[in-house]
This record gives sequence, structure tokens and C-alpha cells, in this order.
Amino acid sequence: MDWGLQNRMSRIVRPEDGRTVMLAVDHGYFLGPTHRLENPRATIAPLLPFADAIMLTRGVLRTSVDPGTDKPMVLRVSGGTSVLQEDLSHETITTSVKEALRLNAVAVALSIFVGARHEHESIVNLSHLVNEAEEYGIPVLSVTAVGKELEKRDARYLSLACRIAAEHGARLVKTYYCDSFHKVAESCPVPLIIAGGPKLETEFDALQMTHDALEEGAIGVDMGRNIWQSDFPVPMIRAIRAIVHEKATVKEAAGILGEAKAKGSKR
Repeated sequence: MDWGLQNRMSRIVRPEDGRTVMLAVDHGYFLGPTHRLENPRATIAPLLPFADAIMLTRGVLRTSVDPGTDKPMVLRVSGGTSVLQEDLSHETITTSVKEALRLNAVAVALSIFVGARHEHESIVNLSHLVNEAEEYGIPVLSVTAVGKELEKRDARYLSLACRIAAEHGARLVKTYYCDSFHKVAESCPVPLIIAGGPKLETEFDALQMTHDALEEGAIGVDMGRNIWQSDFPVPMIRAIRAIVHEKATVKEAAGILGEAKAKGSKR
């Protein structure tokens, strides 16, 4: 890797432990004003100090993040459809690498839809993005999006999707946790980051998923709804951070959350 690309990667993945806690707030690009992300600035501001990087769109970056922050930004650059459509796979590149540079992003992110109607277009989009981004030393994070077909989240499917993303040049891959996740990690030659996905039934479930994913080979999380849809979002991200960076057990992390709840503190 050139120095610039290494430097950008090191801002996302902490060199001290090779792990990361990313905060995902890019949901509005197809979901609109998602519950508890209606006002992005209000959601992001208290969580920003506890995230290693933020994944977001250029619109939210421009309007809702203090330009004085030193937190690295991973820019979502794909889109073109909405939750109103049955087929969410009809995406294209919506933001140029030149724009990402102007916005001082450390990486760009794009979804691929393996097995969906527009699989071909999404994978070619990834290749084109990698071609351009590599010229400027910007890493590409590929998201293995599944859309509404949640039943596809098994190790066989995710191994296929993640390997395809890596083979086409993604430097990082964001995917879902599943049973036998170690098989997905073992077959992907680039680092894997776990998506939080839809809000889980309990906060403990999100903590357990984070712990298990790390044990099986993930380097961190890019979590959104399971943090900012919590009634205690700051203690929740602190608990996630404890698992990722401090190697806390699920019980220890749950204690951070439980203590905040007992005090009625959202900090």
C-alpha cells in the first residue's frame, strides 16, 4: 500500500489493536427519516466521541457534522433507490471520488447485491469505484447488502458475497454476522466489519453478536440502529467499544449499560 492509503486505513482501523468501532448513520439514503435519526445532528453529536469512524452520506456530512471534528468519515457513495421499491438492488455510484476528496473522506463505501436482480451492475460499480479510488489512495469499503431477503444471511451466501467483494478490490468488507461466521472470515482475504442490521430484540443480543463476531474473525462493527435506537445510546456505544477495544466480556459490557440505566444516565 502507498503511504496515503495506509494512513487512511489506520484512521479507520486502530493500529494498536487492529479493530474498529464505526458508527453507521447512512440509513437515510434509502430509508428517509429513520426512527431516532430524524435529526441526524442531534443523533450523531453525543456519539461522535466514542466512534473510531462515521459512515454517512455527503448530505448528512455537510449538514450535520461539526467540521472541526477530527473523526474520520467513510462516505457512502452508492444509492438510487428507496425502501418503497421491491428491488433495492438497483443502485449506482451517486458520489464521485473527487467529491469524496473535497469532503476529506478517508474511505468510500458502496453496496453490492450478490444474487439480486442487479447483481452485475452493483459488482461492476464496485470495480469502477476501486479503479478510481485507488488512483488517489482511498480505500473502498464494500457492503454485502442483502436487502429484504434476510434468509440469505448464511455462511455459504456471505462467504460468496464477501469473497467477490474482496476479489474485485475492496480493502474492507462490511457484512452480517451468521452461524459459522468463522467460515466467512477464513475465506475473505480482507478485513471484515460486522453490520448491526435491524434493531435486535435486546441490547444484550447486540453485545453478544459483537463479541461472537470478533471471536470468529471480524475486526469490528459498523453499527447504527442497535446503538442510536437504544434508549441509552451513549452507554450502548461505550459498551460496544469496551468489547471491541478493551476485550470486555459480554457481562462486563452489559454492566456498563446496566449501571447507566440504574442511574438514569444517558451518558
